[in-house]
Amino acid sequence: MTATILNGKKLAQAIREKLKLEISKQNITPQLAVVIIGNDAASSIYVHSKEKACLEVGIKATTYHLETTITTQDLINLITKLNNDTNVNGILVQLPLPAHLNTQEILSQIDPQKDVDGFTALNVGLTLQKHPQAFIPCTPKGILRLIKEVHSDLNGLNAVVVGRSQIVGIPTAHLLLNSNCTVTIAHSKTKDLANICQKADILIASVGKANFFSKEYIKEGATVIDVGINRTENGITGDVKYEEVIEKAGYITPVPGGVGPMTIAMLLENTYEAYLKQKQL
Repeated sequence: MTATILNGKKLAQAIREKLKLEISKQNITPQLAVVIIGNDAASSIYVHSKEKACLEVGIKATTYHLETTITTQDLINLITKLNNDTNVNGILVQLPLPAHLNTQEILSQIDPQKDVDGFTALNVGLTLQKHPQAFIPCTPKGILRLIKEVHSDLNGLNAVVVGRSQIVGIPTAHLLLNSNCTVTIAHSKTKDLANICQKADILIASVGKANFFSKEYIKEGATVIDVGINRTENGITGDVKYEEVIEKAGYITPVPGGVGPMTIAMLLENTYEAYLKQKQL
């Protein structure tokens, strides 16, 4: 068996084209404010990708590039200003933040109605409740969209999420649970991890370790979603040994070109939805 590739780049492009059409048809200009602190190379590249994608679909993106020395209060003051600006529909604070800033404290300052990353406590809670007003975190939302491309019915499927981050692992597990999967969350302290993964109809690999998951971790015909982005001397690679696992899985996402483009597409979708909710359209 050779797995079918889940092409996130192709699906993301289709989503962007649909958004562009909707935004143009309604003659509107949703606006996104992106706050980036410092000069982390990976964050800068990612922010540039977001700006480019916004421009493509008709969303205005304004980037606030701040020095690493910014104080907590000055950053909160900026977020408050953006919260009060009726022209700004979405606010994104690029992570990670410098060590002297408390991430949860900063994210909690964002107006939940403009929290297009879905990281505030209110949106996390609404996501768990399957509330229609929730802004679902972009990467988990993109993961679920990819899975549903090949699984129209998730009822009863065994899903294993390896990784328990607040940004990816935990919200992804809850989205799968809300879709009636039987979900196991595994992590660095899990015993006999390979045996657990071998039972997964759907495996979410999100440990941040290059080429960690070999074919011994994979159930024959499983759907494998590789969330890892690891920079190695041979370039960017995922958490999964792609060339090996593709011979055993049923579906697999590549890195790059899998989850990454979907994350940005979901950010655009959330920003558009934020505009509609705020304008009560």
